[in-house]
Formats: sequence, C-alpha cells, structure tokens
Amino acid sequence: MCSHYQGIQGRERFERHFGIGLPEDAGQADVWPGYRAMFIRNTPPGAAPAAGRLQALTGLFGLVPHWSTDLRITRSTYNARSETAMEKPSFRDAWRRGQHCIIPAEALFEPDWRSGRAVAARMGSADGAPLGVAGLWSCWREQEQEIFSFTMLTVNADHHPVMREMHKPGDEKRMVVVVPPALYAHWLHLPARESLGFLQSQPSAALAQLA
Repeated sequence: MCSHYQGIQGRERFERHFGIGLPEDAGQADVWPGYRAMFIRNTPPGAAPAAGRLQALTGLFGLVPHWSTDLRITRSTYNARSETAMEKPSFRDAWRRGQHCIIPAEALFEPDWRSGRAVAARMGSADGAPLGVAGLWSCWREQEQEIFSFTMLTVNADHHPVMREMHKPGDEKRMVVVVPPALYAHWLHLPARESLGFLQSQPSAALAQLA
C-alpha cells in the first residue's frame, strides 16, 4: 500500500516521458492522502480536437465517490485492492465505468520493517525513469463545483523480492501496479471486464529500492 509519494514537478521531464503538457497547477510535490496531485486520463468525448487523446488533471489523492458527503473520505480511499475494487462502494462505480488513470510519480515511500521498526524506504524505477501507477479517477460535484480525485490500485506482493519486506510483519504484503510506458494507452482504454487480468499480469520487478 502507498500513502506517500513524490509527484513529478519538472515540466521537461514530465512532458518528455508522458507525451502531454504539464498542467499549470501540478499539485504538491510531496503527496499524502487528501493532497492535490496529478493524474492522466483519456480526454472525454466532446472535447476540442486540439486537446489531444490524453489530458493531465489535478485532483485529490484519495478517491471521492459521488455519494460522499465530504472530502474526508480521502483518508481511507487512496489505495484500492484490485481484487475487490469492483465490489467496494467507494470504488465500484469508477471501476465499472472503466475510469482508468495513470498517476505520475517520481518515487513511492513504503515502511521497511527489516530493522525491527518502520523506516521509510524510497521506491522507484530501477532505470531512473518516472513511474506511471495504475489508478481509478472520479469526479465529485457539490452544487456547481467539480472536484477530481484518484486512487492507486494494488496487488499482492508476497513474492516481490523487495516489497515483501515492507510493512509490519504479519500484515499482507501489497504493492501498487506500475504500468510500463508502452502500455499506458492500453490501460487507459481497457474495458472494465479486462481490468483485473491486466493488473495481475504486470511485471512485479518494476519497483526497486532507491538509495
């Protein structure tokens, strides 16, 4: 599970890797649940042709379903278990509608318990490239106000060489799904019925502990 990560702030680095423009409001560089950060989704139908196929938006880290009465729910909806997202009230609408997104990240932080206490371990791509994490997005409306939000999807990590050492001993080991750049568009266009199979098929070696 991931409750803390670093967003990508450098315009050139972001645009070179993801191939779209960085929004004026890129959110916060150090991201926790409820903070504003970027996500990438398909451009909705009816948008101007100049908008391109993808768009980067700023939203809250922690998915806010349409029925929520306030934004405090982000404290518990920043990660979604891929195996149960289609059933959980907080995530099932976004899952069934195929509201997939890519969450750009420079690095993720996980609690390393190998010393007997929790030490924040910085996780990232072994080749130094930005990460694109698979997620779901939603739009919450209050009167005329629209607030976007997103969650990171996770899978079991019992057999990952590094992630199996994270989190408290005895807890289930989980990790976010890092999408290979070549499959960004595939994930964003994937129908809901194929989502779970895609998430479970992604190579677990994508994450490595950074110095």
